[in-house]
Amino acid sequence: MSGTKHISVAPHAKSNKFEIRRKLLLAVMLLGMAVLAGRAVFLQVLDTQFLQQQGDRRHVGAVSVPAYRGKILDRNNEPLAISTPVESVWVNPKFFKKDEEATFRQAAKLLKVPSKKVNKLLKEGTTTRFSYLKRRINPLLAEKIKALQISGVYFEREFKRYYPAGAVSAHVVGFTNVDDVGQEGMERGYEQSLKGIAGKKRVIRDGRRRVIKDKDVENILAPVSGQDLVLSIDQRIQYLAFKALHEGFVKHKAFSASLVVLDAKNGEILAAVNQPAFNPNTRKGLKASAVRNRAMLDVFEPGSVVKPFVVAAALEGGYVKENIQIETHGFYRVGRNLVKDVHNYGTMDLMHVLKKSSNVAVSKIALKMPREYFWDSYNQLGFGLSANAGFPGEASGILLDFQRWHDFEHATLSYGYGVAVSVLQLARSYTALADNGILHSVSILKRDEDYDAKRVFSADIAKKVTAMLEHVIKRDGTAYQARVDGYRVAGKTGTVKKATAGGYADDRYLAVFVGLAPVSDPRFVIAVMVDEPSAGKYYGGLVAAPIFSKVMAGALRVYGIAPDKEETMPVLLTNEK
Repeated sequence: MSGTKHISVAPHAKSNKFEIRRKLLLAVMLLGMAVLAGRAVFLQVLDTQFLQQQGDRRHVGAVSVPAYRGKILDRNNEPLAISTPVESVWVNPKFFKKDEEATFRQAAKLLKVPSKKVNKLLKEGTTTRFSYLKRRINPLLAEKIKALQISGVYFEREFKRYYPAGAVSAHVVGFTNVDDVGQEGMERGYEQSLKGIAGKKRVIRDGRRRVIKDKDVENILAPVSGQDLVLSIDQRIQYLAFKALHEGFVKHKAFSASLVVLDAKNGEILAAVNQPAFNPNTRKGLKASAVRNRAMLDVFEPGSVVKPFVVAAALEGGYVKENIQIETHGFYRVGRNLVKDVHNYGTMDLMHVLKKSSNVAVSKIALKMPREYFWDSYNQLGFGLSANAGFPGEASGILLDFQRWHDFEHATLSYGYGVAVSVLQLARSYTALADNGILHSVSILKRDEDYDAKRVFSADIAKKVTAMLEHVIKRDGTAYQARVDGYRVAGKTGTVKKATAGGYADDRYLAVFVGLAPVSDPRFVIAVMVDEPSAGKYYGGLVAAPIFSKVMAGALRVYGIAPDKEETMPVLLTNEK
């Protein structure tokens, strides 16, 4: 081993190096501990706000407090739409536990959640952090789900809208969607006042972000309930109208039907019904066409029910005399066109013009009036203008500019072709006859007085035309089935051919009747329209008039209006001097 050198390290040198490293490591550890201790003292003693804020972020949060939606009431404060507290179930799959999958599927089955949605929520790696399992469930079902105590399943308080009157008032009241936002009818039109303002409160949550029951920290903002809405509708009359219209709709196998009842004294809408109807409480499979309030939104050519206004306007303007005699011959040539009657009525006075509903006679009367004057008479009655009753989307109808009329259009307008109105507009126009020449504005909201009423005919003319319309209800008139036992009734029928792409159909009709009662002091105006009756009868006097009679009889009875037919009045009254 010659030539090899060995270097040895003394034992005490190794010991010194190890000691230095140990002390250095110990010093670093002590320094770190000192820093941590100092930080803890600073946060917990000197500066507690930071930890408080961090703790609040993790365990105290703000949640929305839903506001109570205002009620919708009829004129007698009967509820038509109310809100009830319910709970909605939502999930955060992030907190699901594997051993609770069977329990979760059991809950989903109780809630009738589609299996496809359940599988998607249970799928590993899902990024979903919030999903409604079921909205607005009843309290008993909510308690069953809560009892299962499933991780990641939470509950949220909401309100569910309920409609006690169901289909009877559905077209007027409308409905809300799943988020309690108005979609149709008054619910939609008065959304801003009904919905209220949601509040806020602070709550304490557990480690899984669940709200700990009864641990509200403070109210940040109290919810403001929505305003109640009081309608002019009288639910008693609404029910009578709904029942009678439904019976007529089914009996005559109609496409649709509408009816409006007005208070003749102030223009309030006491009832507005349509067929087919729908139940706003169960909207499964609901068609958009079924929810339309046709009485206020749809327009049609009214036919002969406008003839009383032609007679009234001609008398008012002095274009005809009350004792005029009109030759009809059964037809009347206007330019190259022909106006026809169903029969040759010969020579007629004004009462018989309305009683027999002569197109020829009323055309001759209309053509005596200047176009502008005639147009203004219809316009004053509200034709071509929205009735502004307070219902969203009301129809304005159609009334063409008189400068575009030819003589034939001038003539056809006199018997209700070439002008389009809603059932509401038609009912409103008859208030001018019912209230001695004063046309009332109409309102779907309850009111004490009509401040927008205006005179369109003199009281004398209105009374004379109304007296003529009493004869329409006589046995030899066109609306004998509109009579109401014990009461004097006045009204007018209309049987209208429906317009088609190529003109007017010969086998599709609208049956119309508008009337008022009692004639001695009119209280109600009722307009009825039945669209395409297909069971055989289609005349207004045979289809619409009987519906009118049922509703008018019921309304007079409900309001306790005394009979005004002499032969049916109590002996005490008939013997008075």
